[in-house]
Amino acid sequence: MPETKAMTLRLDADRAAELEAVAHTNDQSVAEVIRDAIDLMIQNAKNDKEFQARLKASMERNARILERLAG
Repeated sequence: MPETKAMTLRLDADRAAELEAVAHTNDQSVAEVIRDAIDLMIQNAKNDKEFQARLKASMERNARILERLAG
């Protein structure tokens, strides 16, 4: 089983109630619904050309910084 990381999520009461209703209606846990939503967001980011361009620029910028730090 892959390593897991516990995270905390704070929601207002209305959003929490809606999330619980979706989970209950789909016979899923709230955690499962949240994981599914995160998976969808990540997949959308992978297919988003503008996001990919920003990601590439960030990676290049960070690579330059890391090279300077490495001396």
